[in-house]
Amino acid sequence: MITPMRVFVLVFNARTENEGIHTIRVGDRNKILMFESEDDATRFALMLEAQDFPSPTVEAIDAEEIKEFCSSAGYEWELVLENGDLVVPPDLNVEQTDWELDAETVAETSYPDQTAATESDLSNSELENIRRKLEGLL
Repeated sequence: MITPMRVFVLVFNARTENEGIHTIRVGDRNKILMFESEDDATRFALMLEAQDFPSPTVEAIDAEEIKEFCSSAGYEWELVLENGDLVVPPDLNVEQTDWELDAETVAETSYPDQTAATESDLSNSELENIRRKLEGLL
């Protein structure tokens, strides 16, 4: 019996109704990165945070499940090998993610008199400390 290959992906709002998987926009398509190494996935997540992106959770999942999801959603996927090249997030991020749009819809539906918080939970000095730590990794 062949055991399924476990990979690590980045998930936002893990285990909530507003859960979303991290993708990279390549042209007009989305691509999911499947990390062979949990450490590489964690490093990538920290780099995203340093770019003022919301904090993702590293989740282990069967690679075939991701491939099936990509096929059904029209996404692409890429396996990031453990001893391969260092993968870094693109310099530009989308202005608003699909899962953020969903969250705003839920917030407006649930609490029409309140607006969703847009301020970062981290201060500029905390973000600067994270950036320095990440630069030290490189």
